[in-house]
Amino acid sequence: MKMLKTILVSGTVLITSPVFAADIVIGVGNWPSINAAAHIMKVAIEQNLGYEVELQNGTNPIIFEAMDSGAMHVHPEVWLPNQQNLHDKFVKDKGTVEINSNGVESFQGMCVDQATADAHGITSINDLTNPDIAAIFDSDGDGQGELWIGVPGWASTNVEKIRAKSYGYDQTFTLTAIDETVAYGQLGDAIKAGKPWAGFCYTPHYVFELHDLAVLEEPDYDPAKWNVTQPTDSANWLEESSAPVAWDSAYLHIHYAKSLEKDYPDVATLLSNMKFDTQTVSGMTFALVIDGQEPLAYAKQWVADNEDDILRWLSN
Repeated sequence: MKMLKTILVSGTVLITSPVFAADIVIGVGNWPSINAAAHIMKVAIEQNLGYEVELQNGTNPIIFEAMDSGAMHVHPEVWLPNQQNLHDKFVKDKGTVEINSNGVESFQGMCVDQATADAHGITSINDLTNPDIAAIFDSDGDGQGELWIGVPGWASTNVEKIRAKSYGYDQTFTLTAIDETVAYGQLGDAIKAGKPWAGFCYTPHYVFELHDLAVLEEPDYDPAKWNVTQPTDSANWLEESSAPVAWDSAYLHIHYAKSLEKDYPDVATLLSNMKFDTQTVSGMTFALVIDGQEPLAYAKQWVADNEDDILRWLSN
């Protein structure tokens, strides 16, 4: 897309020159698998369709708003039901965003390192409400354990605050929200040092390949007991919410602006047909975080290795 750029010096027009904006803009959240998927989409579109693709960082609400307005075109990895409120608003109500139906199944829950679980008989999430158990995870001597609940800005982090309140371990643990790489780095350090760790865990993710973790047992998911409101919906979201049960199975879906179907139908075809699986997404996170691969280089190799899949997605 060509636009004109005017250069001014002291109020005088010196030159008006053409500049180019990207044809397709992909939103990128702050976790590894979405970064890998975004780069794969960028390479696949540029190499096969010839469009210029730009990646822009953004939170989930920002990316959805931008798809609605046309400022962005793709969200590579929407977690449902985590982002159900945004999905419902822009897909169901406004109709400005489309969903790829090929979801990647995932798990979300609370974990402790296996050695600590075995040593202290920790099996259930309700064990976290026991002050004696919580004291095992107290590293700063303040009388409460430390528990990682996710990254600031994640919808799941808000849900984990709700779940901690609902079960009652918000009274025995300090809930910390920090960058995922830092949190799982602390997990690795704790295991090496023989110290306890507790926190949010999910699949698909490389962490289960690196460490021996115990997933804490919970009551089965019950939609009647899962009453979750996000901060985007109410200022009193935490007080209004309750979720004393396990997460329901989650699915990761590509979402894209409906306007692509008219403006770039070949891109819309690709995005509507793309399909990853749990093992593939776990491999993405492992490659970027553990192997330290540069995202664009990884994506180019992935696209080369999966050329038949991409051609099929383009042709359906």
